[in-house]
Amino acid sequence: MVYQKRMLLKGNEAAVYGALLAGCDCYFGYPITPASEIAQSAALLFPKLNRTFVQAESEIGAINMVIGCIASGRRAMTASSGLGISLKQEAMSYLAAYEMPAVVVDVMRGGPGLGNIAPEQADYFQVVKGGGHGSYRCLVFTPNSVQEMCDMTYQAFTMSEKYRMPAYVLTDGVIGQMMESLELPEPVKYDYAPEWRMGNIVNGEANCISSIYMEPNDLEALNHKLQAKYALIEETEQSVEELYVDDAELVLVAYGISSRVSQGAVEQLRSEGYKVGLIRPKMVFPFPKNSLNKAIERGTKKFLCVELSAGQMIEDVKLAINCRRPVELCNRMGGNLLTCEDVCTAVRNMMKEM
Repeated sequence: MVYQKRMLLKGNEAAVYGALLAGCDCYFGYPITPASEIAQSAALLFPKLNRTFVQAESEIGAINMVIGCIASGRRAMTASSGLGISLKQEAMSYLAAYEMPAVVVDVMRGGPGLGNIAPEQADYFQVVKGGGHGSYRCLVFTPNSVQEMCDMTYQAFTMSEKYRMPAYVLTDGVIGQMMESLELPEPVKYDYAPEWRMGNIVNGEANCISSIYMEPNDLEALNHKLQAKYALIEETEQSVEELYVDDAELVLVAYGISSRVSQGAVEQLRSEGYKVGLIRPKMVFPFPKNSLNKAIERGTKKFLCVELSAGQMIEDVKLAINCRRPVELCNRMGGNLLTCEDVCTAVRNMMKEM
């Protein structure tokens, strides 16, 4: 395969390039719209680089193949959408308990149930809040461009290995399906042989990876260890982009395609004289609470969450600022997209009341 620095790709395809350049060895997946190009691209590209692609018999099979592959000390990923991500949740809990680094791309579609194949952002709760059983978290990246689909998938491998925990790349059907030019990162050169892998000899004994702790105190100790790790991540790994926040009286909060619509709305409203800004989380775990609270310190009086859901991220915004400012919602559901004018109208109405 010829390595080109600049390419024109779909967001879904860019995620595969990001994974390969990060050193991903294996892809296990099951096609589902609007994420199918990820499996399709992986099927084309992984064998060309002498890496492994397997189309599993189901979403459950795919994520458990990921577990087996990672346990042997290899880098692996999978991808899906909506109901497919739901089927993977038990295994995500196991990955967290095993402290295994895995990367999962979720290209969100309309729901609940079978829903439709149009874009939505209603997987937020199950991805950011856990989704499976137990008190665990996952790293969650939220790209809003084809470039970031590549870069954040690439980065997800590094960070998931640093903290030994699963990572999601959480996006929507628009970002996954859109085509843009991007510049590829440099390929990682590595000799990946983690000490914790199954069968590795440590102190004369072969490693055994398990998540069963029959003694309650032992399981409690594991949970304390995990929570301490998550607390460290919340303090050190927040990632955010800010636009016109320094003097903003009202700040929009949005990710994915909603953030691109919101940016257009902010530019329009600024031209009309409104002091409006945008906070775009580039990760939603850890959530950018520092950025939100600094906005309040600088004089922000209200926040508006822009989401393609009934309002899910809005709960984290309220928690982050301890409800010290009003937070309202501008949204569409069912695969319908917001327009810049939808957002502008919501902002104008809020500003009238200030």
